[in-house]
Amino acid sequence: MTDSETPTAEVRTALVFPGQGAQKAGMGRAWRDTASWPLAAEISEHTGVDVGELLLTADDDTLRRTDLAQLAVFAYQVIVHREAAAAGPAGEVAACAGHSLGEYTALYAAGALPLADVARLVAARGRAMRRSAERTPGTMAAVVRLDAGTVGELTGRVRAEGPEVWVANINAPGNLVVSGTAEGVDRLAALAADSGGKVIRLAVGGAFHSPLMAAAADELRTALAAVEFAPAHTPVVANVDATPHRGGERWRDRELAQLTSPVRWEDSVRTLAGELGCTRFVELGPGRQLTGMIRRIAADAVTVPVESPAALAAPTAPQAP
Repeated sequence: MTDSETPTAEVRTALVFPGQGAQKAGMGRAWRDTASWPLAAEISEHTGVDVGELLLTADDDTLRRTDLAQLAVFAYQVIVHREAAAAGPAGEVAACAGHSLGEYTALYAAGALPLADVARLVAARGRAMRRSAERTPGTMAAVVRLDAGTVGELTGRVRAEGPEVWVANINAPGNLVVSGTAEGVDRLAALAADSGGKVIRLAVGGAFHSPLMAAAADELRTALAAVEFAPAHTPVVANVDATPHRGGERWRDRELAQLTSPVRWEDSVRTLAGELGCTRFVELGPGRQLTGMIRRIAADAVTVPVESPAALAAPTAPQAP
């Protein structure tokens, strides 16, 4: 891994995993010749989907489909996590966290569930979210130049008028995402402009992390009931409450709530850096989606995006800006 500080025993590392939206065509090619690549075939067996094809040859249009995108990102992260574990990430892994879908990889990395169970849950989640979006169409949009309090107030005003829109992701200062109907997002855009903000529509398959995903939660409940979470595991900071959890069956409730509740990523990073004392954040996923957010929340933390096997080969090399 690349890093801007020399590893020491005192370094406490947080492993973080991005969610849907991080995928890109051909993202698995850099990892095809690694010892962990056979995990793609294993995940394919558990889910009935050719994960290797998604990672190597699927085009961007294919990877925009919610269920396929989620499986592809999850499989990529599992492969990279196994490689990182073999390389021996510097310092103690104090906690894990993932953004939306990434929370499932975090649970796997923390030892909360075995790979087979998590893979089946990710497949079920993707299918449920896709079907829910088809039944109840919606969209998402980024909101810039406004704080969370203002955006929350504006979404409340829109709902009071009738259209539906909610805060969906609180990612970092000045980085928020809303979910709702097209009408709701359009109305919010007008109010945001009046307040000095701007709304940027996102190319997504539904109004994720909002009450419009209620049908997906109902469908996912059955899949969650079929798995057993470990009674104790490495702490995972949950999206729904930004609190570290160390085991227990309440993860079922948290994952159901996650589908219809905001992702509290900014607060989660503050929990990792503050309460859990993490000084080093290792992002295991395609791109640097979370790294940029973390730098805006915990300015003193070392951020280490792992985008290729080469990033695991030089743990003390300075990180490129």
